[in-house]
Amino acid sequence: MNIAPATREHASGIAKVHIRSWQAAYAGILDQAFLDQLSVEDRALRWEDILQKQESTTLVALRDDSVVGFISYGHWRHEQASPEQGEIWALYAEPQSWSQGVGRALMAQALLELRARGYVEVSLWVIGRNERGVSFYKSCGFSHVEGSEKQFELGGRQVEEVCLRLRNDA
Repeated sequence: MNIAPATREHASGIAKVHIRSWQAAYAGILDQAFLDQLSVEDRALRWEDILQKQESTTLVALRDDSVVGFISYGHWRHEQASPEQGEIWALYAEPQSWSQGVGRALMAQALLELRARGYVEVSLWVIGRNERGVSFYKSCGFSHVEGSEKQFELGGRQVEEVCLRLRNDA
């Protein structure tokens, strides 16, 4: 497996991973009809735009030149964020690659790069009922931020999102 900066040429592969991982991770959490209608083509167009604008840094995990995972990160998007606060914006791996080190390798590289940029604290948001995701992030050293829970509607259902945080200065 190779970790590399994402380019616009990776947009379709990122979109496939993004959609497949949502469909697997959020089954039973989000409405199945919503998950079934997610479009790789639409998501690829969105990723082309994201990668062109370079509003965040995105890395891909490649296996035999195919995208098997990605991570996107940058400055914490909270209006009161300090210059030392970074954020993991997205981390997804192809479901067939779960528990094979893809997410951990992407997270390790992102944390190294965030630390090199001076981010001593890194936050991320995760759907609270995504037990696999919460468990993974906690195994990477993230911990729940008390009082961070917020409700919103996604795919026709109310979901709760929680913030997890990591000190990144070790």
